[in-house]
Amino acid sequence: MKTIIAAIIVLSSAWSAPAQTPPPFEAHFLDRAMRAECTFVGDAKEEFVTLDRIVEEGLWPESTSHLIDPFNNGKYALKVVDVASNALIYSRGFDCMFGEYTTTAPAMAGEKRAFTRSLRFPFPKGPVLLVIEKRDKTNLLRPLFVQRIDPSDSHIVREPASLGDEVFDVIKGGDPHRKVDLVFLAEGYTAQDREKFKADVWRVSGWLFEVEPYKGAKEKFNVTGIFRPSSERGVDEPRQGAFKRTALDASFDAFGVDRYLLTEEGRTLRQMAAQAPYDAIVILVNSPRYGGGGIYNDYCITTVDNDRSQMVFLHEFGHAFAGLADEYYLSEVAYNDFYPKGVEPLEPNITADLDPSHVKWKDLLSPGIALPTEWGKDQLDALDGEVQKTRQARQDELEAAKNKGLTDGQVKAIQEKYRSKLEDLDRRIADVHKKYAGVEDKVGLFEGAGYTSKGLYRPMVFCIMGTSKKPLEFCRVCQRAIARAIDDESGP
Repeated sequence: MKTIIAAIIVLSSAWSAPAQTPPPFEAHFLDRAMRAECTFVGDAKEEFVTLDRIVEEGLWPESTSHLIDPFNNGKYALKVVDVASNALIYSRGFDCMFGEYTTTAPAMAGEKRAFTRSLRFPFPKGPVLLVIEKRDKTNLLRPLFVQRIDPSDSHIVREPASLGDEVFDVIKGGDPHRKVDLVFLAEGYTAQDREKFKADVWRVSGWLFEVEPYKGAKEKFNVTGIFRPSSERGVDEPRQGAFKRTALDASFDAFGVDRYLLTEEGRTLRQMAAQAPYDAIVILVNSPRYGGGGIYNDYCITTVDNDRSQMVFLHEFGHAFAGLADEYYLSEVAYNDFYPKGVEPLEPNITADLDPSHVKWKDLLSPGIALPTEWGKDQLDALDGEVQKTRQARQDELEAAKNKGLTDGQVKAIQEKYRSKLEDLDRRIADVHKKYAGVEDKVGLFEGAGYTSKGLYRPMVFCIMGTSKKPLEFCRVCQRAIARAIDDESGP
């Protein structure tokens, strides 16, 4: 193993870019998929990967021409190397739950955990090296795991894909190789909720095609639903002491954030999804709670019956499908040093670089725009702080009133007092936005992004990936990144 890794370190620069004329798909692959089911184990200082098993899936659904990752995104990279020629024949950037875990306080304190992650690639004709790389603190990829795989190995699991779940088409646009194949999975829907899930798939997938660039690219998508009944409705809510028996065992309170919703059942997730051609996975959760999550090149998960479910779905799918970063910065997060100072983030929609000749979206910058771009941030941050303190004071006073047994009239008087304070703060916030309304439709460098108040910048004031407004829309930089992801999956 040490010899193989040493060779990889020497040759990794040769794998960083595809050959000018890459060989055709048929030269190295069968039109089927191979899934490597792995476990990532460790803490913030140590990380190990185990290969649990190899599974043969059905039809390879992704593009047969776009085999080398063009985006250089994700904390990790999957690379498939042909043993006979030492040529890189497939690559994809990705993220995983373990990568997020390494930035949390428990991981930094040395608490080791294990997370499963399935990695899929075209089924090779001959022996290959499966290489997993991880970025160091400067965002350079370093070898983490190497395994030789022989496609004729009798230990490869070749079970039929069907598990008896109900698979139904929503949009049947054409050849999976030439489309973005989007599959919706049911979580927390009982057998009695079968028709509700079908209606939710139509409704939620419809939300996607209400916003650009998905709206203008609807013909590039196939959409499928897969229904598996759960024993109970909803999902686990640990802080509320509620635990449910469900198909994918999803749970709120991921990494200690109450609204963060994820599943650790990576193997079950991929087995369920593999019953249909898929490029991207969305898990629909039968719950009215606010929450969701999205992991790049893995899956998106969202509840369906909250007033903000549409925004959550679009936001989390932006993470999972296009590798977009969070553009907000005032929020409860579990991460420490998620974006190290002095290192340019990988994601296409945030930056630490103020040099206009280096900015990722320099071709989209509004003419004459000041860099960085003033948008009233300091005033808005101060007002937001006042809003939070006022809301907390209202909560504290109402709790005290409840304990003292005050009358309904006295409680109403407390609510009225704080209502007027909050309305005044809302007016002051609106005044700041009005003052800087001239930059709201401009592309510049607006400070505050990636959970960081200072030093990271986003392209526009409003975006679904940060602070959104009605009507919901992605900023122009995010729209371009999503369009490129669509083209990569649906290209010839």
